[in-house]
Amino acid sequence: MAWLFAHGEADVDPDMIEPQLERRRAGEPLQYIRGRADFYGREFLVDDRVLIPRPETELLVEQAVARVPRGARVVDVGTGSGCIAVSLALERPDLRVIGVDVSVAALAVAKRNRDRLGARVDFAASDLLESVRDVDFIVSNPPYIPEGDMATLQVEVTYEPRSALTPGPRGTEVIERLLRSGVPAIVEIGYEQLDAIREHVDDVIPDLAGIPRVVVSSAHHGGK
Repeated sequence: MAWLFAHGEADVDPDMIEPQLERRRAGEPLQYIRGRADFYGREFLVDDRVLIPRPETELLVEQAVARVPRGARVVDVGTGSGCIAVSLALERPDLRVIGVDVSVAALAVAKRNRDRLGARVDFAASDLLESVRDVDFIVSNPPYIPEGDMATLQVEVTYEPRSALTPGPRGTEVIERLLRSGVPAIVEIGYEQLDAIREHVDDVIPDLAGIPRVVVSSAHHGGK
């Protein structure tokens, strides 16, 4: 559709474009209609099996690139499209990156992105860290929308996988499990969630709006 705006004089077959316009009018995200989304300077394949990469999550990758120790075995928990794992592997080829997700359907999308972008990433089906061992570092953009807020979301968001959006009533359920894992972690959080997890956090990085967006935790915060 961007091509159409740039080439307004071109003849277009309405039978080809009308179904896409109808999907957009219904509220479906443009990224799903195009099948692609931009993230960290690269184009990733996306569809309704995975969360659409957000610009805010680029801050998570930026922090991981700067902070993860050289040669570490890094696990991207809830990898979805693989945008974090693939970006990190391409920016830091010294790392051993694994992307895990409970959704096998999401992993299929992640593998396509890995292969087309030429990243060295392994993927595995796993509920958080259950299927992986010897983890040096965690990175994650987990589901963090409180269950009660789901009904208030914009219609575009309702097209995305529910399991990638909300973990439960509080919104911090998965975040807490990751920060208590005993493994150093860099995790994206939601609006006004910092106070609920502050005891597990060593550093906080705000987004461009000044909202706490990424937290860093060291291994000494482990425990139930």
